[in-house]
Amino acid sequence: MNIIYLDTETTDANPDARLVQLAYKDAGTGEEVNEYFKPPVSISFGAMAVHHITEKMVEDKPEFEGSDQKNKLISIIDDSIVVAHNALFDIGILKNEGVETKEYIDTLRVARHVMDSESYGLQYLRYSLGFDIEAAAHDAWGDILVLESLFEYIKVQIAEKYSLSDEAGIIEKMIELTHMPVMLPEFLFGKHRGKTFEAVAKEDQGYLEWLYNSETSKEKWDQNEDLVYTLKNYINKM
Repeated sequence: MNIIYLDTETTDANPDARLVQLAYKDAGTGEEVNEYFKPPVSISFGAMAVHHITEKMVEDKPEFEGSDQKNKLISIIDDSIVVAHNALFDIGILKNEGVETKEYIDTLRVARHVMDSESYGLQYLRYSLGFDIEAAAHDAWGDILVLESLFEYIKVQIAEKYSLSDEAGIIEKMIELTHMPVMLPEFLFGKHRGKTFEAVAKEDQGYLEWLYNSETSKEKWDQNEDLVYTLKNYINKM
């Protein structure tokens, strides 16, 4: 299947957020798209602080609903694999706009499976891996440029780790890992920062249970699936 590198910028970070910028690159045809759209709801100040897209910037832009770009995306996404970083968020945004994604690869999840890193954020990996790219952070098109380089880097890691040589096999493994939660080794936040989950499970089981209930009370797309998976594992061990 064809690969489409995709990223979105949105009105906010909530489950019902709407699209304000869409960028994607069709790896098969080489076509590049970077467009802004006027959303049907207001852009939050929190979102503006991240992507710097104001309502004035999009007031003269077309709405995504009914646009040629929406119809085009629907036609090509049906037979493609969408590659995105923290893919469930972008897939959720597309769904809010009436575009369904059939297959996808989440470079965030796959990176956690095959790489050791203090952080797996797209921009952190951009600099820690030494990608020489001129790209604005938190801009959909800038993120596409970083995403493409990260995808190619991860493909090499997958090939080496799983002794794969053919493109189809590597892509298949990336899809498999995308749907496989990762066991987290240690806390990177909170009062137990730097401690292993195993150690905290022995000394503060109540905290694990509280954190599990807190995380699973969120909307499904907003949950850290790897954290939930890890917490459930250590809670069930006790």
